[in-house]
Amino acid sequence: MVVGALGVVYGDIGTSPLYALRECFDSKHGVQPSAANVLGILSLIVWTLILIVSIKYLTFVLRADNRGEGGILSLLSLAFGETSGESRKREILIVLGVFGAALLYGDGLITPCITVLGAMEGLNVATPKFEPYIVPLTIVVLIMLFASQRFGTGSVGKVFGPITIIWFVALSVLGIRGIIAAPRVLSSLSPHHGVVFLLHNGAVGFSVLGAVFLAVTGAEALYADLGHFGARPIRFAWFIFVFPALVLNYLGQGALLLQNPSAIENPFFQLAPSWALFPMVGLATMASIIASQALITGAFSITMQAIQLGYLPRMSIHHTSSAERGQIYMPFVNIVLMLGCIGLVLGFQSSSRLSAAYGIAVTLTMVITSILFYFAARRVWSWSRLQAGSLCFVFLSLELVFFGANALKIPHGGWFTLLVAAGIFTVMTTWKTGRRLLGERLSAALLPFEIFLESIRHSPPHRVRGTAIFMAGNPQGTPLALLHNLKHNQVLHERVVLLTITTVEAPHVNKDERIEVARLDEGFFRAVAKYGFMEQPDIKDVLRLCGDHQLKIEPEQATFFLSRETIIATPRQGMALWREHLFSFMARNAQPATVFFNLPANRVVELGMQVEF
Repeated sequence: MVVGALGVVYGDIGTSPLYALRECFDSKHGVQPSAANVLGILSLIVWTLILIVSIKYLTFVLRADNRGEGGILSLLSLAFGETSGESRKREILIVLGVFGAALLYGDGLITPCITVLGAMEGLNVATPKFEPYIVPLTIVVLIMLFASQRFGTGSVGKVFGPITIIWFVALSVLGIRGIIAAPRVLSSLSPHHGVVFLLHNGAVGFSVLGAVFLAVTGAEALYADLGHFGARPIRFAWFIFVFPALVLNYLGQGALLLQNPSAIENPFFQLAPSWALFPMVGLATMASIIASQALITGAFSITMQAIQLGYLPRMSIHHTSSAERGQIYMPFVNIVLMLGCIGLVLGFQSSSRLSAAYGIAVTLTMVITSILFYFAARRVWSWSRLQAGSLCFVFLSLELVFFGANALKIPHGGWFTLLVAAGIFTVMTTWKTGRRLLGERLSAALLPFEIFLESIRHSPPHRVRGTAIFMAGNPQGTPLALLHNLKHNQVLHERVVLLTITTVEAPHVNKDERIEVARLDEGFFRAVAKYGFMEQPDIKDVLRLCGDHQLKIEPEQATFFLSRETIIATPRQGMALWREHLFSFMARNAQPATVFFNLPANRVVELGMQVEF
């Protein structure tokens, strides 16, 4: 589990030495690589790793597991649970959580670009002749990376851990090599060097914090991947492998700058001996691919959770492993990420320019995590306002300072991640609001089931052999598909099942809590199946569990009835007209329920209806 955590959880933060220290001395900051500045920036990097990663995430945030799962959406459900009280606070928390999830897509776009570009730029250290080929080679690697997603990460994941171990060992060896040449760099472990640097450099030092923060990008992955590995392996991997390797490498790069300030152009690769340069470029490329893979897989997981929670329309989800439930592939998300990454590489051309867009999304996500953690600690562990408030105040103070420093990047590329997040947030909230309004308008037209049963008793329709399953979004009323079928065909099956599939605000649902079946009069049954937001519903599984409740159904012998709504945008109260058109577009292009719920295609009858929105 530790090896697996190294390969998945720490890929992003483990590749930060490729560019983090170099960006701190970029010409736009105007900070020269003097001894005092080198020691000060190294101190800031080391203590940022300690405060944000070691203390905030590994000591506290990892404790907030939602039935073993982590991530901002899991933390969101812990923060307010399923209670309906304090609706205004709940609404604000939901908006924060959804926006935090949207920000992670921007992170998922930039990480593959900046890590692969940073690795490829090592070729420039060998010879400037490679300069024209850096961007094309980066695009080729990215295309190969995204093209391989459809095969799943199972077989590739087996080598991720060992390669990452080699990567962290290489980081340590290179770092020790540099430290031996200039042992005085060890004094940077004292926090006073960082404080002196900030006091001496003023506004310039504040702007450098935006580059210092690059050393902890990827820290959110520690919490997001909690369900895959558990807290103990993640903590063990950090303190035994990752943290020592990162500190040694940053100190080694700093030691090189103390001896040769001109090495600031690319201190990571210049730290390596000439004979090891090309092997390090190859190893860095593999490490960057691993880091990218973790973010791409995270984008797939977030999208699936958002679909289950009703924030995105249904999309095609391919499970690439029969043993690991978290290994999925989403073709639409994959191609959008690939095109976005290629566009970023062509637009920014270098990891240095791309770093200007990096950090905004991560700092905002961390701020949102701290806010949600306060409410989760109050609700789950019954912490007092003083306990939870004091801890989160410390985290927020630190993160807001980093956000302020990163905000200076907005005119230079930081606007991109905010634009991506705002676009995705708009899509998610439009779909969620649209589905709510659609449900309200359909519910207003629903016939109470008791009245429907009474009409069946008084005017019995012709009954035909077999079982009919009507998919019902509302577990209370009479499905519109049932009313339409009875109106047009004037028959009912001998056995009629009203099936509702709901998603609860928890990652997983126990098998014994999955299904509830109620036997009604006149051959009717009502079944309600519950799934967590990290699970994908499967009708065959639902019907198999119905058999445990004296309702045996063969999927290939039943007929499934669904209603398909065609949304017509009208200037009615509810949403702006442009959002209604957006919702209508998404509804038309959503994956059919037949495919999403894994229904037998030749046993499905769809009944259409128009709804004015």
